[in-house]
Amino acid sequence: MVSEQRNDQPLHHGAPAHALERLVFFSDAVFAISITLLVIELKFPHLPRGASNEAFLQALVDMTPQFVGFIISFFVVGAFWSGHHRAFDCARHWSPGLLMPNLFLLLSVAGMPFFTALVSDYYGKLVPSAAYCAWLMFVAVCNLWNNSMAISPPVAADDLEPEYAAMIRRRGWAVLLGTLTALLLCFVNPWLGQPGLLSMPVWRKALDALHRRGVIQRV
Repeated sequence: MVSEQRNDQPLHHGAPAHALERLVFFSDAVFAISITLLVIELKFPHLPRGASNEAFLQALVDMTPQFVGFIISFFVVGAFWSGHHRAFDCARHWSPGLLMPNLFLLLSVAGMPFFTALVSDYYGKLVPSAAYCAWLMFVAVCNLWNNSMAISPPVAADDLEPEYAAMIRRRGWAVLLGTLTALLLCFVNPWLGQPGLLSMPVWRKALDALHRRGVIQRV
């Protein structure tokens, strides 16, 4: 009985606050480490000591796919962190049910450096591009699961506006649909995989429009 009452305490009261804050701090640390590890995959090729300036410039030009992959993944991970922050800003009550979805999200984010290196080293190839987009789909599913828990009872603040919670949920669905679009485009042309992620804002606007028209309610 005591543990049930403590789990329902708001964020600023004792043990539940401590548990919720630990989860958020740990999540921030994993996001920070993952986004930092992206740059480690930027490996400059070995050149002889007597290499000319032109050779160094050419090597940098040849690394363009790696730089592009790094920049895209940096902002992708940053966007997932921003969504995590937005959702957990609505959380006020601790629930053990938060642990598993949050761990799955962190697992998926921690894998981003590997898949970024894969698609960057073999940009334009089907399997690396599809693997990158498929993994991003996995991140998006975990993100939607985790953030939906944070904005739903018994975790969410008692005075959380349903419209704001629905907006967060629609953002999660837009990210998932954007990654699905990117994955499907890989099979049309592998070069379109990462650019296909630009469809996320389009999906968000489409879902917002459907929500305003009453076609979708909870999403």
